[in-house]
Amino acid sequence: MGNQANGPLKGIRVIEMGSLIAGPYAGAVLAQFGAEVIKIEPPVIGDPLRKWRKMDGDTSLWWYSQSRNKKSLTLNLKDPDAQEVLRNLVKDADVLVENFRPGTLEKWNLGWDVLSAINSKLVMLRVSGYGQTGPFAGKPGFAAIAEAIGGLRYLIGYPDRAPVRTGVSIGDTLASLYGVVGTMMALRHAEQTGEGQVVDVSLIESVLAVTESLVPEYGVDGTVRERTGSSLPGIAPSNTYLTQDGRYLVLAANGDSIFQRLMHAIGRPDVANDERFKHNDGRAAASDELDEILGAWSASVSLSRALDVLEQASVPASGINSIAEVFEDQQFKARGSIEHHTLKSGLNLSMPSAVPRLTKTPGGTQWLGPRLGEHNREVLEALGLDDEMIRKVTGG
Repeated sequence: MGNQANGPLKGIRVIEMGSLIAGPYAGAVLAQFGAEVIKIEPPVIGDPLRKWRKMDGDTSLWWYSQSRNKKSLTLNLKDPDAQEVLRNLVKDADVLVENFRPGTLEKWNLGWDVLSAINSKLVMLRVSGYGQTGPFAGKPGFAAIAEAIGGLRYLIGYPDRAPVRTGVSIGDTLASLYGVVGTMMALRHAEQTGEGQVVDVSLIESVLAVTESLVPEYGVDGTVRERTGSSLPGIAPSNTYLTQDGRYLVLAANGDSIFQRLMHAIGRPDVANDERFKHNDGRAAASDELDEILGAWSASVSLSRALDVLEQASVPASGINSIAEVFEDQQFKARGSIEHHTLKSGLNLSMPSAVPRLTKTPGGTQWLGPRLGEHNREVLEALGLDDEMIRKVTGG
C-alpha cells in the first residue's frame, strides 16, 4: 500500500477545507507523502466530488483516489461551536488549505487574522479563481474560466474552429501544484523563523505561469500566438501525422542532431543535408514543407513500423494513447504507475500512483477516500468534546 506512514511529511498536520479539485488536490498530494490531512466536509452532503462521474454505489470512483489517506470530519461551519472546533484544530496544525470564494472564511470568523493569532506558525494555502486581492477577487472561479482568462484556451485547437478544452480541469490541478510548492516554501520559512504566512494561489495566474513564450513575445512586439492545431509554432518539426493504418504519430524532432537522424531514417538524406534545415530557425521557416515530407512518409507506413524505425534512430516519437492503451503501456507497468485496490463492494479500483518518486521516502496509499464523517469521533474526542457536542457540531 506504499510508505505514506513514514513519508517525508510525517508529523505535518493539514486542515483541508473547501471542495472539488483546486484545494483538495493539493491536500491529496500532501497526504500521499505522509501529512496527516483532516478534511472538513459539510454534514450530510459532504464534498460534491463524492457524486461526480462514475460511481461505486453512492460514492464516486474519483473520490476514492483524490481523497486517499485523508481523514473525514464533518463540521457545520455556520454553527459557532463548530467554528470554535476549527479554531481549536488550528492550534496544532501546520497548514490550512482552503479554496472557498475569498471572504467566506472571514464570514465564519475563520480568516487569516483570527487563525494566525491562534497559531503564529500556521501556513494558510488559499486557492481561488482570481486571488485574494484585486477587483475580481470576489468572483467565483472555475478551471474552465481560468484557462480561458489565462490565455491557454485561446491556443488549443485549430484556427478555423472554436478553441477547445483539454478534457481535464488542468487549471485546477496547476493551481493545486503551485499551492503545494508554495506551501513547502512557506513551511521551510516557518521552520527557520517561527513565522507563518498566506500562500495566495489564483487559478488564472497558475495558468498564465505555464504559457511559456507568450508573455515575452507579446511584450516585445505585440505578437499574438494563434491556434495551430497539432503543430508547435516556431519549433520544427514537432507535429502529428496520420499513418497508413489510420493511427496518429507524434514526432518531436526539433533538435538539430535529432532532425538529421530522422531524415536519414526515413530515407531523405537530401533533406538532412539541406543547409536551410541545419538549425531550428530555418526549419521553422519551412515547417509546411517539412510537414509535407513527414506526412507523406507517415502515410506510407503503419504506426508500429514508424515507431520501430524512429526508435532505432533515437528519434522521440509516440502514438497517442487512450486510457486503455495507458493501462497496457510497458513503461507504466514496469514502474507501477497505476496502482490497484479492491473496494468493499468488490469492485476493482485503479488510480495513479504517487508522483513524484522519492528514493528514500516515497509516497503511497494507506487507505482510500474515507466515508463521510468517518473520523469524526477520532478527531473530536482528541479535542475533549463529549458525545452531545460531537453530534451538535458534526450535524450527526
